[in-house]
Amino acid sequence: MAAVSPVTFDDVRAAAARLEGVAHRTPVLTSRTLNAHVGAEVFIKCENFQRAGAFKFRGAYNAAAQLTPEQLAKGIAAYSSGNHAQAAALAARELGTTAVILMPEDAPPLKREATAGYGAEIVTYDRYAEDRTALGTALAEARGMVLIPPYDHPQVIAGQGTAALELLEETGPLGALLVPVGGGGLIAGSSITAKAVHPGIRVIGVEPEEGDDTKRSLEGGARVTLPVPRTIADGQALPTPGEITFGINRRLVDAIALVSDAEIVTAMRFAFERLKIVLEPSGATGLAALLAGHIDNLPTRIGIIASGGNIDTRRFSELIGG
Repeated sequence: MAAVSPVTFDDVRAAAARLEGVAHRTPVLTSRTLNAHVGAEVFIKCENFQRAGAFKFRGAYNAAAQLTPEQLAKGIAAYSSGNHAQAAALAARELGTTAVILMPEDAPPLKREATAGYGAEIVTYDRYAEDRTALGTALAEARGMVLIPPYDHPQVIAGQGTAALELLEETGPLGALLVPVGGGGLIAGSSITAKAVHPGIRVIGVEPEEGDDTKRSLEGGARVTLPVPRTIADGQALPTPGEITFGINRRLVDAIALVSDAEIVTAMRFAFERLKIVLEPSGATGLAALLAGHIDNLPTRIGIIASGGNIDTRRFSELIGG
């Protein structure tokens, strides 16, 4: 008997209704130059234009908005390298509560500043020596706050699935959907949505070469844990997939493609010069896989979720100008 999924397409549709008028319905871009380059029609869902600069606001707000008044009064805790941190902080502000966020000491300064700018308290840790899940859980318990993790949470996953829902509502049937993979929340929500709307679609995750924990886990049939990867894609620098997300992704994800840091930079540069948009490294991995020719059996119509654009001017210039 098949296991019952903790997240359903009905959950995604409920999240879409909850986010209506709160989250941005981000644009879908096309480019004749890109289409000609890859030999297919490509549709890019630009979550770099989402509130707080990334798709993460969808999941954080969807989860936070379902807390009781008593829970909201106690505040929200979260842990994140940056994008979920900003999203949780903004969600807390929108809902009239407080937030404390555990962030790595080497988180990009722009992401730390934005998180503080939304009113959150920041507590730092060493991502290479300390367990953020244990620290974040202990922090929430000590403060009496509700913990909203960055991906391993049913309502976070449902919220992330709304990006794919909007994309498919606009494009109609697609042969494949390329989705960046960190902890797996975005691709889990995207897979649930895509397979419900168009059962024949291929959902392909994209990871940095140095952080291929999901690919190894899916190939081995069980979650593996790697050393924390060192990659420019800080939003994907995770050692292991989430427990809930892996359970969903092992059923619904068709393949995982890997990209090098150099290929990510090429995609960032292409997005800036040809599409006139700024993508952070993690937000560019789907485009990187397509440009680098890593997608087998390329269909005629392809969707990409460009997951975020939170990168400061100095770092962006260093990467694409190098």
